[in-house]
Amino acid sequence: MKPVKFPARQRGVAVITALLLTALAITVVASLFWQQQVQVRSMENQRLRLQTQWAMRGMVDFARFWLRQECLSNPNNFLTTADGIWATPIEEARLDDYVDREKVDTEKFDATVSGRALDAQARFNIINLAIVTAAGEVVVSQPNVQAYQRLLANLRLDSSLAQATADAVVRTWPKLRAPDGKTPANSTGGGSEPVAFTQVDDLLAVPGYTPQAIEKLRDFIIVLPKLNVGDMTAVNVNTASPEVLAAITDMSVSEASALTLSNPRKKFVDGPDFRNNIKLNNKAVIAGVEVDVKSRYFLTVIRVRLDRAALDAVALVNRKTDPKCTTSLVWLREN
Repeated sequence: MKPVKFPARQRGVAVITALLLTALAITVVASLFWQQQVQVRSMENQRLRLQTQWAMRGMVDFARFWLRQECLSNPNNFLTTADGIWATPIEEARLDDYVDREKVDTEKFDATVSGRALDAQARFNIINLAIVTAAGEVVVSQPNVQAYQRLLANLRLDSSLAQATADAVVRTWPKLRAPDGKTPANSTGGGSEPVAFTQVDDLLAVPGYTPQAIEKLRDFIIVLPKLNVGDMTAVNVNTASPEVLAAITDMSVSEASALTLSNPRKKFVDGPDFRNNIKLNNKAVIAGVEVDVKSRYFLTVIRVRLDRAALDAVALVNRKTDPKCTTSLVWLREN
């Protein structure tokens, strides 16, 4: 029996069909490999993110440890100065030996952390623009409005923003209770009141503020919680910048700069010491503005880098003035 011979046209179709099936198979296999590679990379990214977050929290705990140790070393003096141990920055500390991962001989893997602590009370707390009266009513604190006006003028910004900000702080006053346990009289209550300020960027909700103005103010103002509704967060004159010192006194920025230069260690032992020092030059603190040399709140600025992942964060730490020098994390924000 003779073999069947197919026409050349049929043989050509068979070859094309075989090539199409081969290409389809290659495409399916390549797609599977690609999906697997994407999943692997996604898992690697998740692992890197978790590792950076753990490293970040480790840095926060490290900052809390040093703040507590410095306090315990001199429990009878909570003096906070710019040259304290807490202010020593950490520059690019390597974590390669502490990160759990498979190492490749030819691979360069960067794992570093860096950070520094800042005195949060070296800045002007805009929540001080409101105060609770003995009757439990939230009102504008005019002395602090005056100080904020001076700060805005020192930074060449519109000083009229001070009154607008104070009015906004009163309107957005958080649901705290007065010392007698009663809700402030003009706190609106319910769920319709505006959200209280929690960070500097919230000032953009006040008409007149721009992103450029916020950036100018960022290093000089802050939003700090109050331990009690009637408390004022004092400015630490040992760590405050000349701009802030000039804002809370009747000094000019140049006079405040001269004061810090003449006393580079800036170790005023208490508030009266600072007041007496500037009184020699016929200067005074604005009546009604609180100053101190001790701080309860500190900012921890952290940067973690693991291979291609990087994380920047800022934490606010509260150090209590008790015999145990207890520290607690108020908030932690990733940038």
